[in-house]
Amino acid sequence: MSFLHIPPALTHRRFRLLWAGLFISVAGSRMQFWAILWHIRDLTDQPIALGGIGLVRVIPILIFSLVGGAVADVFDRRRVMFISQTIFILNATALGWLTLSGHIAIWHIYVLTAIEAFASSFDLPARQALTPNLVPAKDLPNAFSMQSMAFTVGSIVGPALSGLVIATLGLSGVYWINAATYLALVWALVQIGPVAQQHAARKGRSVVSLSSIQEGVQFILSRPIIFSSMLLDFFATFFSSANALLPIFARDILQVGEQGYGWLAAAQSVGAGLTAVVMSQVDTLRNQGKLLLGAVVSFGVWTLLFGFSTIFWLTFLSLALMGASDTVSTIIRNTIRQLRTPDQIRGRMTSINQIFFMGGPQLGELEAGLVAQFFGAPIAVITGGIGCILATGWVGRKWPQLWRYDRETEQEEENTP
Repeated sequence: MSFLHIPPALTHRRFRLLWAGLFISVAGSRMQFWAILWHIRDLTDQPIALGGIGLVRVIPILIFSLVGGAVADVFDRRRVMFISQTIFILNATALGWLTLSGHIAIWHIYVLTAIEAFASSFDLPARQALTPNLVPAKDLPNAFSMQSMAFTVGSIVGPALSGLVIATLGLSGVYWINAATYLALVWALVQIGPVAQQHAARKGRSVVSLSSIQEGVQFILSRPIIFSSMLLDFFATFFSSANALLPIFARDILQVGEQGYGWLAAAQSVGAGLTAVVMSQVDTLRNQGKLLLGAVVSFGVWTLLFGFSTIFWLTFLSLALMGASDTVSTIIRNTIRQLRTPDQIRGRMTSINQIFFMGGPQLGELEAGLVAQFFGAPIAVITGGIGCILATGWVGRKWPQLWRYDRETEQEEENTP
């Protein structure tokens, strides 16, 4: 008997295409993300400047995310992704050109980062809502596990290469390469072809209405399991997000160069990728609620270890364990939300979720930058780990149904005459 088997989601051609394109584009985008942080650290030694990246990323998400979800439920999701991917390509190209010309300033990076976040506000709801249209419901948990693997493995390759590319081709080389990687996802979307979806009802000729957005918000508020999982995600990532400070740890605390920084940037994804491989081989997860809360608590514990560490290998290990914990919680959260949401409202659900799971870490980066500005980077990380653990305890106590959640038990009850 073979130990490994082909994950069920990859037996479906259209999902396989999306998965492959996603892996390549993620590798490029994560390479660019870490290069931007290194670039800002080159331009200034002020921690608040690194934290500012979180602010310029979260503002477009807060403004446009709900609209992006409504658009994903009204328009063809492939077409929405075509437009967003085109914006990503042009954005990376502009970064490369400005860097190569030698005229780039921090405000250029902030503006282009904001434009990328604007496009992401439409891209993510469309992509997440498209996935359930490519695989049957029974393979959906595996599909999200495989998407998590694509993201995490791409996030290993991208950051690991970022240090090497910065050292050899310069920062502009990172941006040019990233622009090219987006073409892989564009090609995948072309090959997938038309995808049937249940469109939200349009009123007259209105494309996106306030009532449709309100419907999405009301749906989330009426589902305690979904809402509590989103709050859990927000608070955990708000307190434990300190990725923007990694250049400070690499250069000032651990005293490593570009390549050492690249490996530290990839560390979370190394742990996440290995965990995603294991999760892809698991057909059934029991006691998902307890597993979810436990994974988030462990995320906070490893964040504490990261903040205390002054040794390269220990920092790498703590970051890898953070990534492993985050992967478990991400797979469970995504599965809960998608299985409990009707197709015609999935885009809006994902857009609201985007505010939580992207708003949390981006605001967290700003918070970490502010704390680091006055008290130092290690204190910013340590206090964040403590906050993550306390927030998880509060959510578990406030919504005990999340602790008790078990999808398999629910299915057995539903099938009982």
